[in-house]
Amino acid sequence: MGAEEAVRTPDANPVLDSRTAGPTVPRLVLGARLRRLREERQITREDAGEAIRASQSKISRMEWGRHGFKMRDVSDLLTLYGVTDEAERATLLALAEQANTPGWWQPFNDVVPAWMQAYLGAEQAASLVRCFEAQVVPDLLQIPDYARAAIRLTRPHISAEELDRRVTLRMKRQEILHRQRATQLWAVIDEAALRRPVGGTSAMRAQLRHLIEVCQLPRVTVQIVPFLAGGHPAAGGPVTIVRLPGGQLPDMVYLEQLAGAVYPDKPAETEYYWDVMNRLVVKAESPDATCAILHRILQET
Repeated sequence: MGAEEAVRTPDANPVLDSRTAGPTVPRLVLGARLRRLREERQITREDAGEAIRASQSKISRMEWGRHGFKMRDVSDLLTLYGVTDEAERATLLALAEQANTPGWWQPFNDVVPAWMQAYLGAEQAASLVRCFEAQVVPDLLQIPDYARAAIRLTRPHISAEELDRRVTLRMKRQEILHRQRATQLWAVIDEAALRRPVGGTSAMRAQLRHLIEVCQLPRVTVQIVPFLAGGHPAAGGPVTIVRLPGGQLPDMVYLEQLAGAVYPDKPAETEYYWDVMNRLVVKAESPDATCAILHRILQET
């Protein structure tokens, strides 16, 4: 499959499932609808904020699905936007109620920072996740021993109990690759991440064997950027792009950092990161070569 073709490939999972995504999907759907209504009426975010006794930044967070919804606020905004049809109001208010339900990650709330919650919900509902990692194996492809060591690298002082909970959460996230309507994962990994023995030689060898196995899953594609490829378009750091099914919502770009994350959401920014990912897969070795490369690295580890 070509890089440009991948952007246009129809979703194999065309139905949004709010049961797996928790409040994230209804937040995104409602936010997008409120944004369209505001723009159709040519109302500024500042004026919309004044109508619900809030700032324009809160309106922005609501419209991009990164903030919960008060029923009164949604009702007041619908009135401001001229929505008088009772059926439409009822539908949107029902979405607001769903948007305030606990997320699937709620049992792990103590180890899930607020900045990660929107991504976790989108990841669980995704039809496609594309990612690049330069330093470590992507979260969705890690084994427990490797994950434990990788988490320790950035959080060296957490308790053994918290570490266990973080590893359990990471393993639970991977269920999207094995369910009946599996998410399509297209991961590009820098060779450096595969050569670096995170967790020691034994854990790294087990991780490499796991990657060889997971490459056999029908909806998982793994490519490797070899050292000999030289520089590449994603040299700035890890990138993840999430596509939600149904074609109604914008793609989510997620740039995780050590103590936070950035969600570039302007259309031009999203297009830029798609271009980076598409150029990156051309720079990487073909997916058909991945298992052979992994076997070679395993023999040398």
